[in-house]
Amino acid sequence: MKKINTIILLLFFVVSANAVMRNVPAQYSSIQSAINASSNGDTILVDQGTYYENINFYGRKIVVTSRFYISNNLAYIQNTIINGSTPSNPDSASCVRFHNGEDSTTVLQGFTITGGTGTKWLDEHGAGVYREGGGILIAFCAPLIQNNIIKYNEAINYTGGNGAGGGGIRIGDGNPKILDNIIIYNKGLYGAGIVLNYTGVTVKNNLICYNSQSSTYSSGAGIWANNVLSGKPRLIENNTIIHNSSATGTAGVLSIYSSNLILRNNIIWGNTSQGGPQILTSNGGVVTVSYCCVQGGYTGTGNISSYPQFADTNYILTDGSPCIDAGDTSSVFNDPANPGNPLLAKFPAKGGRRCDMGAYGGPGSTLLSGASVIGIKNNNLNNPEGFLLYQNYPNPFNPSTIIKYSIPSIVSRESSIIKLVVFDILGKEIVTLVNQKQGAGTYEVQFPNNSITKNQLSSGIYFYRLTAGNFTIEKKMILIK
Repeated sequence: MKKINTIILLLFFVVSANAVMRNVPAQYSSIQSAINASSNGDTILVDQGTYYENINFYGRKIVVTSRFYISNNLAYIQNTIINGSTPSNPDSASCVRFHNGEDSTTVLQGFTITGGTGTKWLDEHGAGVYREGGGILIAFCAPLIQNNIIKYNEAINYTGGNGAGGGGIRIGDGNPKILDNIIIYNKGLYGAGIVLNYTGVTVKNNLICYNSQSSTYSSGAGIWANNVLSGKPRLIENNTIIHNSSATGTAGVLSIYSSNLILRNNIIWGNTSQGGPQILTSNGGVVTVSYCCVQGGYTGTGNISSYPQFADTNYILTDGSPCIDAGDTSSVFNDPANPGNPLLAKFPAKGGRRCDMGAYGGPGSTLLSGASVIGIKNNNLNNPEGFLLYQNYPNPFNPSTIIKYSIPSIVSRESSIIKLVVFDILGKEIVTLVNQKQGAGTYEVQFPNNSITKNQLSSGIYFYRLTAGNFTIEKKMILIK
């Protein structure tokens, strides 16, 4: 991936003999001031830090990047932050906007994008005014969005409009590429993760998880897709779409009103709604699903329904995962080769060269984060500080183990029901250990308990999930008999 990033940037350097490297903050105090001064072909290189800005590319064909591209050091992504929480106009509060004809030579790379609350936007197809694109708003253009963490953005306030959606990213009437991003903890009343409206798109190798608060237009908390743009395919490939939540419809992937999605080599699992499936079509929406791991199953070539088996909180697969070497059999989808043994896949892909399902498989396989991005302490209500689920002890265990968790006052004030549920490796609920309101404090629960005995359980991996409203934390444990 480092080689690909370097090639992309080298191409930009030779677009124009007058191309300039513009440094922020050494030469320009803000990213926007550097963009305003730039010409097509320029690169804006941003040092680590937090930049309280809501930037607009204004049609520039430029690269805006952190220092990630130089060393491929993932820490630069986490430490170079565009925070859109202080907009000059509350109705133009997306962190980043592209809507002036930017093309594939326009690149946004290597940032954490957070704090955006969306832009009031007149729908291009006559549906009225909406607030959309909490993190990123894209319309009538085709930029490349890669190697970013897009988190804690929202599009939920539609006062004076008809709706709000696309908490992470909203795309309309274009053909952008969304590659190798983590899209997490965003909120939107529909499409909390990504909204695709009358657009082509390529969405590859992204981790789309824990996006929430979707409750309208059949929801689609992970990906919401509406209608088509003639001649522009919608390819959703090698993503892990997991643990998104919605009140209605589906919390996974939604295709409505003639939208035609191609889903290939994805993991779509653990997305929760009021009885909705992981993938939903409505009002003429179409999906073609192949070589995907879908909870509950889905008709199509090569699809499986076995629990994916994740090794860590960033959803890298365990060595025994059924998703390894289970993607499309064509060599064009092969995982990168291990330099030490070209017959094997290069980490984070696993096994042989055949494509793995999920965000870490296929030719675009790369690490997405240098640290755990699930369960990071944060004062944002999506994941409040002090809302903790500890590793059970002992682990592995026989005959029983203790599960410990902490509820902070900010959660108890929300009057949420606290639920602690245990699942087996196939995602089947085994037992609910806690289901009640609880005050702030630290609690311990034994598993197995009086509701289920050790003799009713098989040896193996189990998962326990703590939820309170939209807050969710999950860990795994091992029973040895």
